[in-house]
Amino acid sequence: MTLADIIDARAVLPAVKAQNKKQVLQELSQAMAGLVAADSRVIFETLHRREKLGSTGLGQGIAIPHGRLPNITRVYGLFARLATPIDFDSVDGQPVDLVFVLLAPDHAGADHLTALARISRLLREPATLTKLRGTDTAEGLYAILTEPSATQSAA
Repeated sequence: MTLADIIDARAVLPAVKAQNKKQVLQELSQAMAGLVAADSRVIFETLHRREKLGSTGLGQGIAIPHGRLPNITRVYGLFARLATPIDFDSVDGQPVDLVFVLLAPDHAGADHLTALARISRLLREPATLTKLRGTDTAEGLYAILTEPSATQSAA
């Protein structure tokens, strides 16, 4: 599984405007709803429920909200670059500006964890973070996320 298997070009948002964590999750849930053919409220509730267990803000301005949905057939991802960094209750206390939402089917098993680990490794690469923060188009962000060197180093 590569990142190109998880995310497509329509699932990259270069300048999401939100004031807080809840608003980010709502905006991204609405965007995901069209990609996975699920109700945005169900997606939001799934992501919000996961955040209550502990923040998915990993540090270095990165968050990976994730969850499982019963009626989807594969793992889906969505990447957003926030117009303004927001507090996400991250482990390092730093605001978040890069968010990768991951949704998996209930039966995904290891696929969900594999995808989560792959995304986490990619977003911890300093060179990748610099490129993502220096790019302001959906096309450019998608290319960075799916470039072969990125997906191989994230393997």
